[in-house]
Amino acid sequence: QVQLVESGGGLVQAGGSLRLSCAASGRTFTTSPMGWFRLASGKEREFVASISWTGGKTAYADSVKGRFTISRDNVKNMVYLQMNSLNPEDTAVYYCAAAPPRLLRGINDTPRGPGEFEHWGQGTQVTVSS
Repeated sequence: QVQLVESGGGLVQAGGSLRLSCAASGRTFTTSPMGWFRLASGKEREFVASISWTGGKTAYADSVKGRFTISRDNVKNMVYLQMNSLNPEDTAVYYCAAAPPRLLRGINDTPRGPGEFEHWGQGTQVTVSS
């Protein structure tokens, strides 16, 4: 059974930092691009960041570029999202997602659309106070 479990969310003051973790199990995700999305109250699900299966290429939403960093550890089957300079607009439930495995042709794939991901975690709440 495939599972993605997020952790690391919480309450932080504006300007602070948090590091989200996503533990993947049930199959190897070594060749799967991974991503983070968020859902804020009253808004649609929003792409945050994605990373190619080698970790060599990353993509970010304009709203988080320069503040957030996505990374992965394929040995541990983990994906991380380091979030710095947080502001109240970053308040949301953050979801980890896994795309289907790639071959060498997709080595630099960094998908952005929710439909490009096949597995999702349950989410972790991030609240940024002003």
